[in-house]
Amino acid sequence: MTLKYSLTRLAAWTLTPLTVAGLAIGVPAVAQSSNTLAAVQSHLKSTGSMTADFVQTDRNGQRLSGKLTLKRPGKIRFQYQKDVPLLIVGDGSSLTMIDYEVRQVQRWPVKNSPLGALLDPDRDLTKYAKVIPTGSNDVLSVEVKDTKRPEYGTITMVFVRDSGAPAGLRLRGWVALDSQNNRTRIDLSNQKFNVAVADSAFRWTDPRPNKRGR
Repeated sequence: MTLKYSLTRLAAWTLTPLTVAGLAIGVPAVAQSSNTLAAVQSHLKSTGSMTADFVQTDRNGQRLSGKLTLKRPGKIRFQYQKDVPLLIVGDGSSLTMIDYEVRQVQRWPVKNSPLGALLDPDRDLTKYAKVIPTGSNDVLSVEVKDTKRPEYGTITMVFVRDSGAPAGLRLRGWVALDSQNNRTRIDLSNQKFNVAVADSAFRWTDPRPNKRGR
């Protein structure tokens, strides 16, 4: 197994629910929080689908790229570059990590993942999110965490104001930090919103012996 692949696997785990821990950041003013959360909620409700290029950066500066496909509710696909034998797929109910090198498949409910905040536009952000000050009126940052279930993890999403994007916001990326202090950053580019995305985009080939693709 190459060092590059080992770091990729570690970074990918921060997208799953068992190893992500909270980020220690201060709480902003209530009025500002309310307006920002309402804007983010409106964006999520207005975005039925999205495709984008992504760059994943781990705490060691290792960078990998790929293609992100999202379809709400619940569907997402991280297709890594060709030399990385990992795939992460959410099919609407489960989030699955497929490791083609070791022929391993692991699965969790989407709602138990930090990515659940991105994939369910009907979740009430006011119950489990807080606004993180950015110092810019054009950049919004929201930390999402279920305080009753901290094992589900934390994700900090960053949006920029963009009049051409749904509800005037464009998702720029997010940051996750796991319990071993492994920080992973996802940066998005070439975002396309509300494009046609077939459900077949969220199927995958099962690498385990005697198993069929899903």
